[in-house]
Amino acid sequence: MAATTQATKANRRSRPLAASLILIGGVILLAFAIGLSISVGAADIRLSTVWEALFHFDAGRTEHQIILDMRLPRAVAAALIGAALAVAGAIMQGMTRNPMADSGLLGLNSGAGLALAICFALVPGTPFLLMMLYSFIGAAAGAGLVFGIGFLSKGGMTPVRLTLAGAAVSMLLVAISEGIALYFKVGQDLAFWYAGAVTGTTWEQLKFVAVGVLVGLVGALSLSKSITLLSLGEEVATGLGQRTGLIKALSMVFVLILAGSAVSLVGAIGFVGLMVPHVTRFLVGVDYRWVVPSSAVLGSLLMVFADILARMVNPPHEVPIGALIAVIGVPFFLYLAMKQKGGLD
Repeated sequence: MAATTQATKANRRSRPLAASLILIGGVILLAFAIGLSISVGAADIRLSTVWEALFHFDAGRTEHQIILDMRLPRAVAAALIGAALAVAGAIMQGMTRNPMADSGLLGLNSGAGLALAICFALVPGTPFLLMMLYSFIGAAAGAGLVFGIGFLSKGGMTPVRLTLAGAAVSMLLVAISEGIALYFKVGQDLAFWYAGAVTGTTWEQLKFVAVGVLVGLVGALSLSKSITLLSLGEEVATGLGQRTGLIKALSMVFVLILAGSAVSLVGAIGFVGLMVPHVTRFLVGVDYRWVVPSSAVLGSLLMVFADILARMVNPPHEVPIGALIAVIGVPFFLYLAMKQKGGLD
């Protein structure tokens, strides 16, 4: 009875109208943001030209080639990566009931960085697609190490233990990566990856990542109802007939697919998965059937606009997109750390 009551309260706290407005308005705004992203760069291109290139492509026009081959894949990559990181963060926060959960704080970024450091040092000249695979494997290893420590700790995987394990493992893996970078003199290559950027994304790279992100998003949506119950507590979920162990295992698989795909393409961009789910829950409530799609839209908007801003802050040079998001993310993290009292907001 108590479990049913808590689930009913969660349903009452959902705001489907607000979520519908975010989804509809957000998608429209995202389409405009992608068009704006394509038009902004070292050489500005009119939006009318962007429209012509997308719907009346002329291979003889240089501007059309730049739009289709360089700027459009970059804009699409920013949208996909933003959605992937935001949804991965939302699932992690709901599954672990840890409001500080984020791929950057739980070992995925540092694991991918270590894999790339080894790749740069021992196998120079590796094709980019193979490097993406290595970083994906590294991200999986980093996350597995953090969650393994969390599960093996006395008292189980509490939010605090998971955060501390993530911080410790991340620092260890980053230290090893930097040691390798210094010894083999590959620090510049690794620094570029740690800065995070969607610059130079190609359609070939994007098609592999898009498949992973799509699979992860569909999987997250399919688990959204169960994640809502888990976010209320494991006892509540069990009382309502949920197989919590299976749900957590599937959730981690989809989180790894989403965050691993994102990190392998654009590098160590943190805080998207931390900030966006909190903002989303504030706007639409705690029902993950709305939180997941709304987080995807808001995450895409954040990344696309951050990429636009990265080109406008210091033209003709670009500011690393990861650094721009960190300017907002670090104060947000500190605010959460001071506010945290053991549960989701």
